[in-house]
Amino acid sequence: MDNRNNNLNVVRETDEAFKSSVLYDAYNVLKKCWKADTCAPRMRKDWCEEDPTLGQCSITAFLIQDEFGGDVYGVPLGDGNYHCFNLIDGTAYDITSSQFKKDLDYDLAYPQSRAVHFAKQEKYERYLLLKERYDRQK
Repeated sequence: MDNRNNNLNVVRETDEAFKSSVLYDAYNVLKKCWKADTCAPRMRKDWCEEDPTLGQCSITAFLIQDEFGGDVYGVPLGDGNYHCFNLIDGTAYDITSSQFKKDLDYDLAYPQSRAVHFAKQEKYERYLLLKERYDRQK
């Protein structure tokens, strides 16, 4: 069975339309919460405040799902990893897309499982840390 979502309407954090989206306030809180210690370990050496979304996609997407509902999808990156984003009420929101210097093909996205992602203890701990910071800031 093909679970992909073809022809998605994608709103990225860099799009003008994002400023009027339901996620805009959450994004501004998250910008204060993303740090090197919430970045994926394989990318941590490259994390900087000028590129705060680097390595934050899956834990952020699951946190957004907690707050706003919807589903988490992932675009295969070709190295065995996925770039995660949210699908809420028929619109795809990618609030960590600015870490990429190339366009992603969202039509290749597949549903992502919280259980699979959080089977990695370090990822679950990064998620909890991000959630704690977010809850304090919002």
